[in-house]
Amino acid sequence: MGDTKKKLGQILVEQGLINDNQLQDALREQTISHLPLGEIMVKKNWVSHEDIKRALAMQSGITSFNLSGYLIDPEVVKIVPEDFARKYKIMPVFVVEDVLTVAMVDPTNIYISDEIQRITRLKVEAVFAEEIDIRKSQDQYYGGSGNMQEIIASIDKNKLLEGDKLGEDAPIIKIVNHMIVQAIQMKASDIHVEPEERLLSLRYRIDGMLHRQPSLPKDLTAAVISRFKIMAGLDIAEKRIPQDGRIMMKVGNKNIDFRVSTCPTVNGENVVLRILDKSGVVLGLNSLGFPPKEMDLFKSLLASPYGIILVTGPTGSGKTTTLYSALQLLNKEDVNIMTVEDPVEYQFPGMRQVHVNVTAGLTFAAALRSFLRQDPDIVMVGEIRDKETAEIAVQAALTGHLVFSTLHTNDSASSFTRLIDMGVEPFLVSSSVLGILAQRLVRRVCEKCKEFYVPEPEIVRDLGVTDRVTKDTKFARGKGCGLCGQSGYKGRIGIYELLKISPEVQGMVLKRASADSIREVAIKQGLTTLRLAALDKLFQGMTSVEEVFRVTLDSG
Repeated sequence: MGDTKKKLGQILVEQGLINDNQLQDALREQTISHLPLGEIMVKKNWVSHEDIKRALAMQSGITSFNLSGYLIDPEVVKIVPEDFARKYKIMPVFVVEDVLTVAMVDPTNIYISDEIQRITRLKVEAVFAEEIDIRKSQDQYYGGSGNMQEIIASIDKNKLLEGDKLGEDAPIIKIVNHMIVQAIQMKASDIHVEPEERLLSLRYRIDGMLHRQPSLPKDLTAAVISRFKIMAGLDIAEKRIPQDGRIMMKVGNKNIDFRVSTCPTVNGENVVLRILDKSGVVLGLNSLGFPPKEMDLFKSLLASPYGIILVTGPTGSGKTTTLYSALQLLNKEDVNIMTVEDPVEYQFPGMRQVHVNVTAGLTFAAALRSFLRQDPDIVMVGEIRDKETAEIAVQAALTGHLVFSTLHTNDSASSFTRLIDMGVEPFLVSSSVLGILAQRLVRRVCEKCKEFYVPEPEIVRDLGVTDRVTKDTKFARGKGCGLCGQSGYKGRIGIYELLKISPEVQGMVLKRASADSIREVAIKQGLTTLRLAALDKLFQGMTSVEEVFRVTLDSG
């Protein structure tokens, strides 16, 4: 027992709550009073009851849990009745398979854990949380936790907090938490909170398309926007200029990173949250939808000792995922990989990753210039936006480095002309660029409600595939179901146009040939265009006719 008590004291010393002299003083008093060591320290006002409970939890190997940076699924809240949770000062946090994690003030209390197990019929894992955080969570989540309309109905609009406290009212916190949890459950990539003249509009971007959600009353606009700004550490009093911030929190059992952007509009501040869910990102070239020919060609480019590999496409076309997948394949102990990104979306062990910080002078060009003094083998630049960055990337490639970057162009051939338009000499472009991968994401037809049909002759003609269609050809479409939100689509897959530079293409770049001319030559040499790549997915039953027309141009 003496060793156990001493261990408790050591924990408190290590946490900086008491010093060695205080510990020895308490131990001497304990030999006289025979009171628990923690009780003696509390009486002396050296520590609080919460400090002792936390230390005892640590002594028992129990995890401490920070509820303040955590969003709880409303469905999990329903598992434990509110009166029980408040009586025993507990808060259900998340469920993984048949294990319920519960935050408790006293996680060593086996009786409470047994009662929770009896009520929920789930195994219980107890974690320690501060009593004040548990009470805050109970106030936020219990009462209308699973129904947005109930939460809205519970708001006394005459008593909405103002000034510095705007956005800190419990029902407003519930509304914002509900939005975020729902968006993650629906696998949204972005949340759009948009003030309009008579209401507050809410839309989620799912599989690349915006889907409208039930709107909120107009008079909640200021409070809801302020809540998002508080979470992102933004100035709630500043409404005249755009602001950017970041929220990092746990939702369910996932670490989620949110990039928050505000923009003043005529109806109020518009807020967009980009959701970066690492657990939802599938990395690895084999999972991205590369056809065998393009896969082999891309891997041959990755095996090059130096040169530039560019990935091009609009925002949201999966460029970052492709680059990360390529770098993961190359990330080995004997290779030094350095990246500069705006921002670093996902962090990987073994890579040196740098955030752009324009305010501090850390631009893409400045970081890239610094990298060349850090003995890298492989360098990834988030985007080539200007002449300076382009020229340093070319210099890096020509001095023995493998360089990855992105451009915003419509197709692979246009990337050559874009670099030349930026001011890079054609002979440098032709001698440094190894290949250009243009890509898009097409939505997958939902497997649950997929149906096949014989296409109309007009559709076949418009697609330009008359020679590929037989009487047995059928295309797929989704009827719409609960799984896909009645959209007919679930998930996305990449389509790729990979142009590997050839002597003929090099010659055309040197002569400043047009993108169309370069494209024609590349097609003759076997280039699979984005339209052809999309058609292959259509004939495989993966996507629909509508997606082919929406995502690609009829250009070969």
